[in-house]
Amino acid sequence: MKKLATTATLSLLTVTLGLSGCATYTGQTNAPDDPNRTRNGALIGAGIGVVAGLLSGGNATERRQRAMVGAGVGGLAGGAIGAYQDRQEAQLRRQTAGTGIDVSRDGDVIKLNLPDGVTFDFGKADLKPQFYPALNNVAATLKEYNQTVVEVTGHTDSVGSDAVNQRLSEQRANAVGSYLIGQGLMRERFEIVGMGKRYPIASNDTEQGRAANRRVEIRLAPVQQTASQY
Repeated sequence: MKKLATTATLSLLTVTLGLSGCATYTGQTNAPDDPNRTRNGALIGAGIGVVAGLLSGGNATERRQRAMVGAGVGGLAGGAIGAYQDRQEAQLRRQTAGTGIDVSRDGDVIKLNLPDGVTFDFGKADLKPQFYPALNNVAATLKEYNQTVVEVTGHTDSVGSDAVNQRLSEQRANAVGSYLIGQGLMRERFEIVGMGKRYPIASNDTEQGRAANRRVEIRLAPVQQTASQY
């Protein structure tokens, strides 16, 4: 009998595990000159966002999926996942055009990058009211395409203490996640976490880079069908 996966997107977790051990400066002699590192040695680049997939761990991912199935949300069959995410991605791109939200794709996982400049005032965690319509459109799409786990992660630049950055990242992730849930989305789908300054996507040595690092990411990982759902 064909063995079916019970966790969302095993490929995502595999890549995540591979990256998580690389996020800190390891002391190679040529590393300080590497343009892909910040002055403090942290790796940068678009791919580092995959590390966010570790935020929940396998047990939490399974727990969310079980809760969703218990609430009547079925998983996707393996061959249908790609097409399902294609349709969702296309709709999200249409719904967020011109809002400042960047939509990208990593395999079967869709990622939305919400820069702080359009979502929050500097150093604040209150959503800007003018951003509500964009989030309403995102929520409407997530409600229509409900067979995904939603990971919301807050990120900051490196300015300030670790404690302040961690708290701000958590508050911003909670603000976005709570707003989406408030639009009628299932709470069971969500994992909401603050990452502080640990996973930059640009150099913190420039204002442009720091601005890019101040963000909230939403990752949409498909729930796969289990044997009991056949």
